[in-house]
Amino acid sequence: MRNRFFISFGAVSLVMAAIVWASVLVVAQAPSSASAKLAASVWDPTAPPPSGWTAPRTSWGDPDLQGFWLVLSYTPLERPAALAGKPLYTTEEAVDAFKKAVALDAEVDPTTIHYDWKEYGMDAWQSPVRPNRRTSLIVDPPDGRIPPRTPEAQKRRALGCCGVGGTDVQSVGWYTRCLLGVEAAPRVPGGVTTESQIVQIPGYVMWVQESNNDVRIIPLDGRPHLPSNVRQYLGDARGHWEGNTLVVETTNFTDETKWQGSTAGMRLVERFTLADPKTLKYEFTVTDPATWTKPWTMEAPLPRIDPPLYEFACHEQNYGVINVVKGAQIRAAEGIGLSGRAPDYTTGDGK
Repeated sequence: MRNRFFISFGAVSLVMAAIVWASVLVVAQAPSSASAKLAASVWDPTAPPPSGWTAPRTSWGDPDLQGFWLVLSYTPLERPAALAGKPLYTTEEAVDAFKKAVALDAEVDPTTIHYDWKEYGMDAWQSPVRPNRRTSLIVDPPDGRIPPRTPEAQKRRALGCCGVGGTDVQSVGWYTRCLLGVEAAPRVPGGVTTESQIVQIPGYVMWVQESNNDVRIIPLDGRPHLPSNVRQYLGDARGHWEGNTLVVETTNFTDETKWQGSTAGMRLVERFTLADPKTLKYEFTVTDPATWTKPWTMEAPLPRIDPPLYEFACHEQNYGVINVVKGAQIRAAEGIGLSGRAPDYTTGDGK
C-alpha cells in the first residue's frame, strides 16, 4: 500500500516547479486583471444604458431611485488648465487619472490633517467610486469652469461672506458649528460626510444627507412654490418626472444659505436618473445673476452603497470651532485681520 503513495524526488521537483511557475503567472497577471476590472468600471457619459436592463418602478408606478448613494468623486469640479479643450478622457486616460488621484488622496497624513479617510470608508479600496471619462464635473460652460463672478459677488467674497467673519463663535459658518450640513443644496461630490439616502412615497421624494442629518422633502403634486417672502435655508423644492428622470426646481433660499457664495435669489434645477443598477446620475444647474455671469451645470455619477446612514454626532469633541475662533482672536489681537499674513517672528521684531 505504501508504494501507491510513493513519489520520486524527480516528480516532486517537477510539481514544485509547476507550482512556482503558476504563481509567477498569477502575480504577473494580477495587475493586468485589476486594471481590466478598473477599465470596465469607467463611467462613460456617452454610453447607452446596459443592454437588457430596465429601470425599476415603485409599486405605485414612479421610477424607483430609492437606496443609499455616495456623493463622492475623484474628478475635479473644474477642468484643469492643462486639459483645456478636452472634455473627455479615453478609457485608458480615465483609469490613469483615477489612479493618480487615488495616490494623491492616500498621501493625506492624519497626523497633520484632521481626518483619516479610512475612518469614513473613503479610501479607494473601501468605496465604489468609479473612474470618470469626464475631465471635470462641470459640463456647461463647455470649458468646464465656473463662470466669472459678478463684481458684487467678488466684493462679498472679499468681505469673507462664506468663511469666518468675526472673532466669536457666531461668526463661524453653520456647518462648523454643527447646525447644518456641509452644503445646503445642491451637493458637489466630495468631503468627509458624503453618504445619502433617497426615500419615496406616493407624491413625495426625500433626500437625506448624513452631514448634520439634513433632509430635503420634495413634493411631486404640482403645487406652486411658496410666496417669495417665505425663505428656507434648504430652499423650497418642487419636483416632477420627465420619463425616468426626477427633475427638482428649488427657489426661495435665504441670505444665510450662501452656497458657493450665492444669494437668496439662486435658482436650482436638479436631475436624478438611475443610469444602471448601481449608479445614480446626478445633475444640477444653478442660476444666480447676482453671483455668476451665467448659469453653470454639473454632472456626476453617484455609486450605490450598502446601508445604513450613521448618526452624525458633530457636537461630540468639536474642537475645530474652538480652534478657529481662537485663531481669529489671535489674528485680531495682532492687528493683521482675519485673512492677513501672520507676522514673521524670525526677524526678532515680529515684522
